[in-house]
Amino acid sequence: MSDIVQKLWGFCHTLRHDGIDYGDYIEQITYLLFLKMADERSIQLPEGCGWKSLAAKSGTDLTEHYVDLLRKLGQQPGLLGDIFSGALSRFTNPVNLKKLIGLIDETEWTSLGVDVKAAAFEGLLEKAASEGKKGAGQYFTPRLLIQSIVRCMKPDPRAHREFTICDPGCGTGGFLVSSYEWLLGETKGGAIDRDVAVRVRKGTYFGQELVARPRRLALMNLYLHNLEPEIKLGDSIYEVPDGRKFDVVMTNPPFGTKGANQAPDRDDFTVSTSNKQLNFIQHVMTILKPGGRAAVIVPDNVLFADQAGDVFRVLTEDCDLHTILRLPNGTFTPYSAGTKTNVIFFTKGFPTERMWVYDDRTNVPHITKKDRPLTAEYFTEFEQCYGTDPNGRAKRDTHDSKEDRWHSFHISEVKERNYKIDSLKWLKDESLDDADNLPEPEELATEAIEELRLAVDGLTKIVAMLENGNGDFANSKDLAK
Repeated sequence: MSDIVQKLWGFCHTLRHDGIDYGDYIEQITYLLFLKMADERSIQLPEGCGWKSLAAKSGTDLTEHYVDLLRKLGQQPGLLGDIFSGALSRFTNPVNLKKLIGLIDETEWTSLGVDVKAAAFEGLLEKAASEGKKGAGQYFTPRLLIQSIVRCMKPDPRAHREFTICDPGCGTGGFLVSSYEWLLGETKGGAIDRDVAVRVRKGTYFGQELVARPRRLALMNLYLHNLEPEIKLGDSIYEVPDGRKFDVVMTNPPFGTKGANQAPDRDDFTVSTSNKQLNFIQHVMTILKPGGRAAVIVPDNVLFADQAGDVFRVLTEDCDLHTILRLPNGTFTPYSAGTKTNVIFFTKGFPTERMWVYDDRTNVPHITKKDRPLTAEYFTEFEQCYGTDPNGRAKRDTHDSKEDRWHSFHISEVKERNYKIDSLKWLKDESLDDADNLPEPEELATEAIEELRLAVDGLTKIVAMLENGNGDFANSKDLAK
């Protein structure tokens, strides 16, 4: 697998001279892998769109045929049309296209087994993400973190006939893929009833993605796992949902404030805010079935942002917010190294009585790309503390953590803090007393920028209230808090 990834990835550097970036490259591989595997499986494609017709051509005939082939496939119904919808060739040099076709042709992909060929594709996605802002970083969540969350959540479609799993900000499909891989592990490779197998393949995995390219990659990623998911292209926050509810929701909403300049016009949102992450939390509450469970990755600023207390008050009243995982600094290295993040776990339909927090950050060395990369060991103790009940109802004890990283807070303590979850801390940060071990400059800068942004947002609202003549001094003080 690593040899295949290295071979394909190595050629990517050659294509950079043809004006094809990392994301374009992965996308073009998506198309070509699909065609090669369809040929290996003898899947009937429209006339003239098969792998052999592509591999037989060269020169300008090849590039012209490739353009026509993509356009024709994009007009087809079903999954085929979904994957190739709006597909464009990025090749200007036919020699490069011919070489990539040759590299893919050297491997019989369907003989590798679903895990290996999908892992090769995942490896390419991860390499693209590791290139930072020029790659797929904003759509990629570290797989080790996803796998840990999935092990806690246990998204088992065998629970009942209508069991569904959703990621409303699915990016390249990491949560959905890992959910299926977890099922394969639980069933020793997929030994399940035929009816369940059919339902798992076509009626279990759902998602939504705002950007066309990562959605296409998610479709292909899941196709490589022999799944046919339903992944919508659209905005999960500003578009009114279709009413469908899900048993399990796992998601990593996009970080940052880009595009978040107005509050969505949605009746199901109790708190009106332009904060994207707070709106994603409200959206997840909407699309969960009663009794459904969720895990949402959120940056620190969501826990103390303006109106965070209002959203978390509603969340704790309508859901059991039973667990919070405070992630190590640098978890999203290298593409968002300075962002501090958390995972919140909750179950819909039960008010919160006690909240358990696992601090996997304080006095934990900063994750780096080379010297201290993220490993599964960072989450081992947390998973043991979380317990075997996916709804967080297993017996828990603070002594389950050797370094006092596992604490619980009664809801009354949360109320006293105005539902500002970031204040639930108990460990002393020893790095602050050590001048040689201060946080990374990027981390400090990110914190400062975020605090300034929140302050400016609050002042902007105060000014707007004064200009409209409908504010008073008391309201202004509340906003400034």
